[in-house]
Amino acid sequence: MLTRIGGLLRQAESTDNEHEAEAFLAAAQRLATGSSVDLAVARAHIANRERRPTPAQRVIPIGEPGKRGLRTYVQLFVAIAAANDVRCDVARSSTTVYAYGFDTDIDTCAALYASLLVQMVRASDHYIKSGAYKTATTQKAVVERRHGRTVQRPVEVPVAAVTARLNFQMAFAARIGRRLAEVKAEVESAAVRADAVGSAPTGTALALRNKELELTDYYSRTSEARGTWQGPQASAGYSAAARRAGDRAGKAARLGSSAELGGARGQLTRGPGE
Repeated sequence: MLTRIGGLLRQAESTDNEHEAEAFLAAAQRLATGSSVDLAVARAHIANRERRPTPAQRVIPIGEPGKRGLRTYVQLFVAIAAANDVRCDVARSSTTVYAYGFDTDIDTCAALYASLLVQMVRASDHYIKSGAYKTATTQKAVVERRHGRTVQRPVEVPVAAVTARLNFQMAFAARIGRRLAEVKAEVESAAVRADAVGSAPTGTALALRNKELELTDYYSRTSEARGTWQGPQASAGYSAAARRAGDRAGKAARLGSSAELGGARGQLTRGPGE
């Protein structure tokens, strides 16, 4: 109803014919009165619908300083963002991500992240509590003195819970990134094929390219990042078993949605590929 009333108001304001303007305005007023809609509200609604979207920056809080595993949380958000035309800067502490993109794309990223983070943490908790990681081993460098020289010798040691959790979550986030990238590629290819005519560039292809250029320009003008975010590192060790378990959980995860996030600014580094 807001759209119908707003459209009539727009027609009334855009015509040079006084009688037409009065007719459109009267029609809008009748609809507004009948549905108890304020004309100012309808006018604002149609103006918002017609406003050209532009890129913006939004702050996404990841966690409190010192919390273990924040890098894998960041990895998850960055993977989601890459598949939704959103660029990212990352605070050095990994407590915050700065997302650059169009509002609807950032909304999608925030919703997916809120849902998938819960699934990732729940799945990794279940894996750790199951004790499955305890049967695996990882290599650790042991420093020894031999004949007056210091040498490093690799030894097999049991996988610690923290190592298993980090490896699980890294593999989960990586799998989510691949799944979303595949979906994006399929949807965009289908849209381009649907309106392709001859060998000329299609409207969809041009729109996607223009969107990419506008975002690239906005990011280069707005970002204050220095350096490149290197991604999570399992400094405690590597666990192939935990990686396989995390990958399986990422394959099974539901690509759901949740509420939007917000936060504050800090020191930045560029996200991968930025």
